[in-house]
Formats: sequence, C-alpha cells, structure tokens
Amino acid sequence: MHTVSLSEFRANASAMIDRVEHGETVRILRHGKPVADLVPATPATPEKIPSWKRSIQPLEYQRADGKTLAQLVIEERESTRY
Repeated sequence: MHTVSLSEFRANASAMIDRVEHGETVRILRHGKPVADLVPATPATPEKIPSWKRSIQPLEYQRADGKTLAQLVIEERESTRY
C-alpha cells in the first residue's frame, strides 16, 4: 500500500492511477488522517452486468434458398429503380 497526502495526490494523480492499475492500493491522507483508499476495480461478472449493457449475439437466420437477409437487401436495392 502506498500512502500519500492529498496535495501530493492532486499533484501526481495520473501516477497514482497508474499504480492502482498495476494492482497497488493507494491511501490518501488529509492532515495526516486517512480519508480514502484507491483500490483496483474488480472485473464485472456477466451476472452483475445489467441485461441492457450485455453484448448481444446477432440473429443467424438462413432461408431455404441459402440467402442471408443482407444478400436479400442488396438484391432488392439493385433491382429497384430510384
């Protein structure tokens, strides 16, 4: 654990964040008393991520003739006249 005063933290915030990124804990003191601990973030597990933030898998749908939806859209665009 690395201990720094608040004024030192403010002057070297980027360096302190780099230490935390490498797994170290940084304790910040104000007037000699601890006020905060910077700790590395824990990775979010898929169960804790809200459903609206989870990545989705694209729908894999193929027709009987083997054409994908993208191919059908391209054919439609090429065949219609604008």
